[in-house]
Amino acid sequence: MILQTLRTPDERRALAHAPALPPFDASQLADHQPDLHLCAVSDAAVVEAHASLWWTHVPRCDAHRVAVIGHYASASDEAAAFLLAAALHDLQDRACTLAIGPMDGNTWRRYRFVVDPGSEPPFFLEPANSPAWPLQWQSAGFTPHAHYVSTLNADLRQTDSRVSRVAERMDRLGVRIRTARLPELLSDLVRIYRLSQVAFARNLLYTDLSQADYLTQYEKIVPHIQPELLLLAERGGDLVGFVFAIPDRAQAARGRPIDTFLLKTVAILPDPALAGLGALMAESVQQEGHRLGFRRCIHALMYEKNVSLNTSLRYGSVMRRYALFSRELPR
Repeated sequence: MILQTLRTPDERRALAHAPALPPFDASQLADHQPDLHLCAVSDAAVVEAHASLWWTHVPRCDAHRVAVIGHYASASDEAAAFLLAAALHDLQDRACTLAIGPMDGNTWRRYRFVVDPGSEPPFFLEPANSPAWPLQWQSAGFTPHAHYVSTLNADLRQTDSRVSRVAERMDRLGVRIRTARLPELLSDLVRIYRLSQVAFARNLLYTDLSQADYLTQYEKIVPHIQPELLLLAERGGDLVGFVFAIPDRAQAARGRPIDTFLLKTVAILPDPALAGLGALMAESVQQEGHRLGFRRCIHALMYEKNVSLNTSLRYGSVMRRYALFSRELPR
């Protein structure tokens, strides 16, 4: 087995000859701008494993010089061990002290491994991986850095009595919640981007993203947006919170009727006066989903230490678990 580094478009076409791996869109290498992409290639010139490395534009974590590993796939434990050892050696040579992954550059993109799949099938836009991949990372010395869960509310008729008091307080503050309107969707996405920059700035491993990159990323999702499931909270015309939910298109791909939607993001401006608005908006979108005929709601990919998880667990239970891994490198 040999190590191949991909930098030019011609070299990137080698990814097409990887029959044992899940399909990989090599255009992501141009879009996500990794500092390096590595492939473990067999004697028969078949790609057996691949991963991208970032060390230039990466999240911060304590006093570490962070590196990120993403775009990961491996057909065997042998190929994984070879690839990860090479990646870690390269990052150590570049004076990195902490490797984190899987993460496709930053937390705006795909990251985390499924580590406990549960019994529910995968949902739309959910990260997917072979059960072997987290074990391969652990064999390479990685340990869980953060844990995440998705929860399932199988009864949208549920309500939380405490939310009514929040609704009354928000009404007195002049906060109004409305659904998105298709003709204004692009301008609303710009407002959502700006609010997200503020609301998520203190999140674990947050990295800033340009407005252009944000809109490019969401252009792929816009055709799937159902405006009634995108709620905006406004005060005096200013956006102070939003909840983004979307139908589970993976059900249709399996030939099933779509009876489930995904609550993907709740973001509120960090203002003490707005305490409880996130819970109010989560309940509001679930009630709206029930009105539209949905039967279930998945609260997707929540960090276990976020207080918002407590709100989600009032309506349902954990259906899937995920982990982000890290490994310290010798200084």
